[in-house]
Amino acid sequence: MNDDIAKIKEKIDVVDLISEYIQLKPAGINHKGLCPIHHEKSPSFMVNRERQSWHCFGCSRGGDIFSFIQEIEGMEFRDALTFLADKAGVQLSRTGSSVETSQKNRVKAINHEAAKFFHYILTKLSQSKPAEEYLIGRGLRRDTIEAWQIGFVPDQWDLLTKYLLKKGHAIDDILASGLAIKKEGADTRGMRGFYDRFRGRIMFPIWDAHDTVVGFTGRVLVETEHSGGKYVNTPQTMLYDKSRVLFGLNKAKREIKKQDLIVMVEGQMDVIACHQAGMTNVVATSGTALTEHQCVLLKRYSNNIALSFDGDAAGIAAAKRGIDLLVEMGMNVKVIEIPEGEGKDPDECVKKNKDVWFAAVANAKDIMNWYFDRSFAHAHIADPKIKQRIANELLQEISRIPYAVERDHWLTQLSHRLQVDMSALREDMVRILRQGQKKVAEGVHRTSEVENIQALSVKKGRLELLLERLFGLILAYPDTLTTIPAQFFSIEGFSVPLYTDLYETIKLGYTQAIPVVYTEIREKYASSASENPIDILLFKGESDFSELSQTQRIEEAHALAVQIKLEWTREKRASIQSALSQAESVGNRVEVDRLMQELRKFV
Repeated sequence: MNDDIAKIKEKIDVVDLISEYIQLKPAGINHKGLCPIHHEKSPSFMVNRERQSWHCFGCSRGGDIFSFIQEIEGMEFRDALTFLADKAGVQLSRTGSSVETSQKNRVKAINHEAAKFFHYILTKLSQSKPAEEYLIGRGLRRDTIEAWQIGFVPDQWDLLTKYLLKKGHAIDDILASGLAIKKEGADTRGMRGFYDRFRGRIMFPIWDAHDTVVGFTGRVLVETEHSGGKYVNTPQTMLYDKSRVLFGLNKAKREIKKQDLIVMVEGQMDVIACHQAGMTNVVATSGTALTEHQCVLLKRYSNNIALSFDGDAAGIAAAKRGIDLLVEMGMNVKVIEIPEGEGKDPDECVKKNKDVWFAAVANAKDIMNWYFDRSFAHAHIADPKIKQRIANELLQEISRIPYAVERDHWLTQLSHRLQVDMSALREDMVRILRQGQKKVAEGVHRTSEVENIQALSVKKGRLELLLERLFGLILAYPDTLTTIPAQFFSIEGFSVPLYTDLYETIKLGYTQAIPVVYTEIREKYASSASENPIDILLFKGESDFSELSQTQRIEEAHALAVQIKLEWTREKRASIQSALSQAESVGNRVEVDRLMQELRKFV
């Protein structure tokens, strides 16, 4: 396997790979961009071509091309290995261990088998004629049914489960896929007491972005009191998380990149109808409001999105949170409006006249213009209370825009439309922002998963931050070491073990006039973690000091060393004084005398 990894790394350049997901710009000897893993407004994501590595200072993730694909695509290592091997044109060697599959891969095989089973029943068996006629009646061509692998399962209790068992799949894996349900008290050893989740339904496979079937949606063909709802979806499984999957993305992603536009609709039939009509950059959520994970996923493919959603109050409310997320991420959001009488959704509109739908997408309205039109519709702005209501509504939306120039543009527009002074709007904007900050403090405002983790993490102290900067500077620019004042190396230990060890290594190089060699230090401090801590420090040094001249870097190293010595002295003094107070409180004279002598060294 190590040979396979080495071959893949030779063929795939880390900068080229990551550039397929985000825009990178040169930054010294690195490349820099916005992190594709977590939402951020200023770039803290660094890539180094020479070391074939990446690191984000915002979410503290990093590693090589394999860890990047694992993070960005949600893959296990073996899946990432296969994915990159295909991209690199490397034939993987097959060893005994590589043949073994995890349960996740076994569930993938089960889903693939089930999709073929459902599709075969629909297209080959006479008992599926009503289901096929229903789909044809909905306007689907047979080639579309084939392309989307639409299927059918008769209303039988355990038809699929029995089929999968005969194919050699274990009942535990079938249950893990969500395709079968265990009856109360059933015995897995006896293979009895299990029934299919989907019965009497038209089946739509759900793929992830890499053409893996991760789940299914089943639409009941004939509704009865026992059918369990019109639509049934695969539950949460190790493969399927509806908050992270976008229906049709596997088929739409190339066209999205080509057109630099995402068209987002609500339903799966909307997606299929659009693709059949020739608009193939269309995706949908899997029956949920747009989530942060889905927004981050979409932003990898384009910064432009046009949304179609039900225009009534309930539809707007359901779409609102997703729109807010997209705007806050800096995406260009537009709203698609289907003309009156041309269909209640894209599926209907395409059936009536696909040209109307294509025109609606082409003429989609900028989200802020859409908000303005809604707020000002039938409003009597002569009434100051109505003016304030409109200002409150629109300032809330303007405040989400992450870019100052764009915010100022819409503030100017609002000032003209309301006929009020800009200063009054800015005053209200401050009030709205403060209200938002208050909600954050109360724990009500939405924060991302990464932001929550960061908020809960222990903050680094001033000394640790200073050490990070100095060690990063020395690793990135070793010539700065010789200019550090000698008294810096009289320090005895730091609270972080890594920094104590690294300090001693650098001290040895300083006293013996041995050059700091990054590769040797890196090997010495290698750990079992995905990232070598020395790589992180080096990235930081390159990021923070690449734009300084050599003279400026030398001055910075000298200043940092002085600050570290002062901060270390202050912390030692504070620690001794705390211990001294404790010794005095219990009357330990011996310890008091010892600590007093120790304290004199730091006065």
